[in-house]
Amino acid sequence: MAQAHFSAELLDELNLLCLYNLDTTHEGLKVHASSAATGAVAAASRLHDKGLVTQADGGYLTPRGREAALHAQELAGLLAPAELTT
Repeated sequence: MAQAHFSAELLDELNLLCLYNLDTTHEGLKVHASSAATGAVAAASRLHDKGLVTQADGGYLTPRGREAALHAQELAGLLAPAELTT
């Protein structure tokens, strides 16, 4: 089995999915081509091409996009350094 890895493009998509507020379906993102990082602009377009967001510049999550964002945010939480408690 081939070893999977996260390309820079995939990381940009995951980072964008982590910005969505999953507590509501009434809040989207707008990735402004004039002020956002080039990687974020391209990631938003790719997420739209994949059917995960409603607009090429972000918009709202589709049902499939919501599931992807949930997994991305859960993975980010699992991989985050554990907080030390005393």
